[in-house]
Amino acid sequence: MTLLRKATGEFVGTALLLAAVVGSGIMGERLAGGNVAVALLANSLATGAALVALILSFGPVSGAHFNPAVSLVGVGRGDLSRRDACAYIPAQLLGAIAGVACANAMFGEPVFAWSTHARAGFAQAMSEAVATFGLLTVIAGCGNQRPGAVPFAVGAYITAAYWFTASTSFANPAVTVARALTNTFTGIRPQDVPVFVVAQALGATAATLLFRWLDEERGK
Repeated sequence: MTLLRKATGEFVGTALLLAAVVGSGIMGERLAGGNVAVALLANSLATGAALVALILSFGPVSGAHFNPAVSLVGVGRGDLSRRDACAYIPAQLLGAIAGVACANAMFGEPVFAWSTHARAGFAQAMSEAVATFGLLTVIAGCGNQRPGAVPFAVGAYITAAYWFTASTSFANPAVTVARALTNTFTGIRPQDVPVFVVAQALGATAATLLFRWLDEERGK
């Protein structure tokens, strides 16, 4: 598979993921009648289901990272070359932005609009660190023992993490940046983005160090 094809897979997969995240958030909020729990339930289930489908679809093409943190951890573990990562990460970011634009347009919202949804404070940052650590742990653990289960494990984890983290588990720098461009249910204020990204980086680093140590213990 050529690098162009793999990067295209990352672009399209990430775009469809963001279309699912933002689109289901808009639909859920409109149909929930003001019940935020119902809107979040719809959003989390749609996101988890989309992740399973997209990872199964694009896994054979690019590995279905859809997430700069996953790609960078892959480089750190020796599973992805730096050359591929340098193509994947821009593709993921551009795909995420395209997916947000698509979702906004499908629901008659401005194609791009700065979000006013505040997601600030220590609890939110800690949530993102925990969410990203957990996501990378699930990917690494399943990838080592049961690679065929990764799509289902990731979908299940993200669905659950919507509910056990205060931030609703972005766990993805590209997703975080792109969601600043939708002033809807799933948005995040631009000024809150840097803290989320730093927290995600810390969570990803912790997961990398953990599995580097565990891999050594197993003699990998």
